[in-house]
Amino acid sequence: MEFPDHRAAPLAVPTLLPVEATTRLSGPQPSLQRTFIDGRRQLLWLARSIVHSPETAEDILQDAYVRLMDGSCPPEVRRPYAYCCQVVRNLAYDHCRQKMVEERYRVFTDGEELLDRPGGYRPDRALVERRAIKAIERLLQCFPARTRRAFELYRLGGATQRDIAAELDCSAATVNAMIKEVTTALSSCAHLVDGTD
Repeated sequence: MEFPDHRAAPLAVPTLLPVEATTRLSGPQPSLQRTFIDGRRQLLWLARSIVHSPETAEDILQDAYVRLMDGSCPPEVRRPYAYCCQVVRNLAYDHCRQKMVEERYRVFTDGEELLDRPGGYRPDRALVERRAIKAIERLLQCFPARTRRAFELYRLGGATQRDIAAELDCSAATVNAMIKEVTTALSSCAHLVDGTD
């Protein structure tokens, strides 16, 4: 019985490239579209190994294909398969980063989840703020119109105490006393604004 000469056979080199792509590397370069389609299985595996979700990996592959085909890539790519891998890898890492940011700002309340984005709208917070505004309005109604006007011009209008004194025809010290009186009274509403009923 004769054994085949194992030295004559080339060594099998493990590769992620599909067979069709490895045979083409020596000749003319394939288009990105053909390379992407031929290497889809490996590209899907690459995305899946980063995001750990088959559905998300499929979405990333679709996004990568659209980006590659929309013409935003360079016209001549020396290594099309490596370029496709890099696009998929970048999109997968971008997805992971986005997911981490969302997780950081996620808030769970009574079985529901809300994204607590800086400056974002939260219904529960809006309710607390509306209640605080109503309480402040009721408290301001207890003061004389002239005192209210002085406070509003100072805190909301940004006017100086001297300008307010000129407008209300009184001294700056009187304006200061009126503002201090309202500010002291409003400090009792601070717990409403903080949300610490």
